[in-house]
Amino acid sequence: MMEWLTQLLLVLLLMKFSNTLPDVIRIGGLFHPADDKQEIAFRYAVEKINSDRMILPRSKLSAQIEKMSPQDSFHASKKVCHLLRSGVAAIFGPQSAHTASHVQSICDTMEIPHLETRWDYRLRRESCLVNLYPHPTTLSKAYVDLVKAWGWKSFTIIYENNEGLVRLQELLKAHGPYEFPITVRQLGESSDYRPLLKQIKNSAESHIVLDCSTERIYDVLKQAQQIGMMSDYHSYLITSLDLHGVDLEEFKYGGTNITAFRLVDPDGPEVRKVVREWNLSEAKNKKGEISSIIRDNNTFVKAETALMYDAVHLFAKALHDLDTSQQIDIKPLSCDAVDTWPHGYSLINYMKIVEMRGLTGVIKFDHQGFRSDFVLDIIELSKEGLKKIGTWNSTEGVNFTRTYGEAYTQIVEIIQNKTFVVTTILSSPYVMRKEASEKLTGNAQFEGYAVDLIHEISRVLGFNYTIRLAPDGRYGSLNRETKEWDGMIRELLDQKADLAIADLTITYDREQAVDFTMPFMNLGISILYRKPIKQPPNLFSFLSPLSLDVWIYMATAYLGVSVLLFILARFTPYEWQNPHPCNPNPDHLENQFTLFNCMWFAIGSLMQQGCDFLPKAVSTRMVAGMWWFFTLIMISSYTANLAAFLTVERMDSPIESADDLAKQTKIKYGALRGGSTAAFFRDSNFSTYQRMWSFMESQRPSAFTASNVEGVERVVKGRGNYAFLMESTSIEYVIERNCELTQVGGMLDSKGYGIAMPPNSPFRTAISGAILKLQEEGKLHILKTRWWKEKRGGGACRDETTKTSSTANELGLANVGGVFVVLMGGMGVACVIAVCEFVWKSRKVAVEERSSLCAEMATELRFALRCQGSTKPIRKKGRSCNAPTGVDDGRFHPLGSYTSYGFVSKEPIN
Repeated sequence: MMEWLTQLLLVLLLMKFSNTLPDVIRIGGLFHPADDKQEIAFRYAVEKINSDRMILPRSKLSAQIEKMSPQDSFHASKKVCHLLRSGVAAIFGPQSAHTASHVQSICDTMEIPHLETRWDYRLRRESCLVNLYPHPTTLSKAYVDLVKAWGWKSFTIIYENNEGLVRLQELLKAHGPYEFPITVRQLGESSDYRPLLKQIKNSAESHIVLDCSTERIYDVLKQAQQIGMMSDYHSYLITSLDLHGVDLEEFKYGGTNITAFRLVDPDGPEVRKVVREWNLSEAKNKKGEISSIIRDNNTFVKAETALMYDAVHLFAKALHDLDTSQQIDIKPLSCDAVDTWPHGYSLINYMKIVEMRGLTGVIKFDHQGFRSDFVLDIIELSKEGLKKIGTWNSTEGVNFTRTYGEAYTQIVEIIQNKTFVVTTILSSPYVMRKEASEKLTGNAQFEGYAVDLIHEISRVLGFNYTIRLAPDGRYGSLNRETKEWDGMIRELLDQKADLAIADLTITYDREQAVDFTMPFMNLGISILYRKPIKQPPNLFSFLSPLSLDVWIYMATAYLGVSVLLFILARFTPYEWQNPHPCNPNPDHLENQFTLFNCMWFAIGSLMQQGCDFLPKAVSTRMVAGMWWFFTLIMISSYTANLAAFLTVERMDSPIESADDLAKQTKIKYGALRGGSTAAFFRDSNFSTYQRMWSFMESQRPSAFTASNVEGVERVVKGRGNYAFLMESTSIEYVIERNCELTQVGGMLDSKGYGIAMPPNSPFRTAISGAILKLQEEGKLHILKTRWWKEKRGGGACRDETTKTSSTANELGLANVGGVFVVLMGGMGVACVIAVCEFVWKSRKVAVEERSSLCAEMATELRFALRCQGSTKPIRKKGRSCNAPTGVDDGRFHPLGSYTSYGFVSKEPIN
């Protein structure tokens, strides 16, 4: 009761302090026969305002409706003049651009407000015109922002008439002269759009911007579905603001991304309330018949229909505000007279400054009279129908409200129970034919790392798959002249396959053509080459620990120290000793450091054996001490390094890196033709790799191979004259099975293998997530170990490696044979010297005894060969009473002289 009294009091106050409006205010509505929904909205808005006394307390609106043909501008002028004579305060409509221009001209002349709710491409507004439709330039900017948010690089625009090009002019300007230009196609008058759609399909374009009337949207999408353009990889941006009024039931489960903007939210509480009320009102007017404005969910309302409802409310609000400031008089006008309505411009200005919330959101105009500040809903087709995924406004642009989790969940739901076509090529160990006694078909005929990987991913995401080999057996390379792709990439672009899985490298060119998941394997380019031939041990390998220069310097130091010791020993007085210690007054002194003794002392110290005489003077001892320190360091270094040189097998490899390959021409090298490795050298800016590419291109026969298997065979058969450049993972697989081959040097680059899919695939995020999960669980490592080291002959070279490492410390005769050679050589030289000494001494005795050399040598030889006793008598000249007993051949030696051979007893001469 109190609430009712409060409202009544407020109404009375408003009536008291407001200026007087006519009790009935007529407004005119011009509608075409097909604009029945517009007419219903117009009538209901008038009824709504009349029932709400808060808007116009003392006045009521009266709807004056005129029907006319959309192309009959003459009758349109007549209808407007008829409405003016009846004394209308504003005219609403019509929707036809052909007749609206004539209506606007008359209203502008008579200064009568003209309210429109249609799309108008004109950038300049007449003084008496108020258009509630979003400004064309601003609306076009919304399409630009959405395309940029999606990251579309290329797309095709399908438009119905010239208005469509005007509507999308900002999109055409924003794209600019990119590498991938956009394509513009017109639908035409025919109802068969298949020829046009087939041309677009053949161009491999999957992004479509469709601008046509709402009535034609279903037909275009249906025919696109018939020719296969409604797949998971196609995206459609519909420019109509009334997509929610199109029957999209047939397209909900196809996976196609269909997106549009929406000005009116049919699920909004205010919209549902208004539509329900005017539905009931119209049903009463038609005696129980269902209103034609209702479709499907009973809340469908076109944007222009809602704008008509908002336009009537905007007029009523502006009229009420104007009434509080001046006396308004509404009078009939004649098109033949010169009179105008004096309050027309004031009412127009009030409508442009009023802000209100209607069915189409907040309604306000900028200083030019355009509705440029508005909010649009971004809607997308899903299994449940059209769902709001974000909003757009002129200040903030696109704002997606759908969370990442919601989008991911939706994609996973689409993937489940879906069957993917997987294209691949035969490449060990990724995809190989299974060895079986019977013929296998389907997925059962393949095995390998990639087969197991796609199986694990399918278990995570719950999809099915069918494996097919690429017809040409190629990975996929771009022909620079024709701009055409081949191999697995071509299969994806033609949408004959959903996934491509193999040892397919992620490159820049491929990334521009198709989509890749995150890498499931990281690798780089390396060199496959024959293992270096094991060099037989050098006979004198014991000399290897020291270089030739060091040996020469040691020999020079030995001679230098020997000569210096000899000079210093003769120079210092402390090295001259008494030969007869019992004789205090000797006739002469002796020096034991002769040149030969000095050399013997130095060699004995070097060999760590010492000598039977040592220096006595400080100077000579200093020389000896420094020499001993020198020999200690040198012998220790030699001993430490000798073990490594005698136990480690020496390999002789002509190349150790890519630089070594580039610097020579004897060893040929190549790569897989059309693969990423060849592209790496072709596009590299590094001088070494450019030189290698030029060398590979110039080889005849060609250094390139048709497959990795052919490259491996050429390395084996080349016997060190051919090297093959390939991915490190493939090299690891080969050298696990072929023990003759090895990897030379490190990786030249860093890249990865990924799963490819058609461009704009919605499944990339989900499959990348599955790969990441498998990586975290360690399954990728398990798969690699299985197919690299266990299956198909893996691990064959590990036994050889173990055997080699276990026998690394054993030395054979070939390693130390040189020492025996030196020993035998030394023994032989000693024998030669002994013979020389024997002959020299025998000759000297023969000269002294005046006997023949042969007789003297024969006598001495007989004594030496007797091999008995360790004493030898001294032969003297003449006989003596005290002469020792023994063999006397009658020859006499000079007095006091004797000759000894070997160890003999010395007796003084009496």
